[in-house]
Amino acid sequence: MGKRKVLSESDLKELVLPGQGEVLGKVAKLSGGEHLIVKCVDGKTRLCRIRGKLKRRMWIRENDIVLVAPWDFNDERADVVWRYIHAHADWLRNNKYIPDAF
Repeated sequence: MGKRKVLSESDLKELVLPGQGEVLGKVAKLSGGEHLIVKCVDGKTRLCRIRGKLKRRMWIRENDIVLVAPWDFNDERADVVWRYIHAHADWLRNNKYIPDAF
């Protein structure tokens, strides 16, 4: 078997929309390691953890739009499920998934 292929951001053309129990948010601060502070659309600020699968594929910076899945037992923590490229973030704003003031 060969090495596992790591996809770059330009290869990821699909648009992932929020599903049941998922919230859109904007990265407010990088806390170090695999943790971020994310300001979510529902008005809450959550401490989020980058999943290992996502951590190896793409970099997350401040002011990026991300899709988070809040934990069932602790609503102030969440997992980052997806990071949107700028074109997809603009599409989400135009189709009212993200408020204009956000």
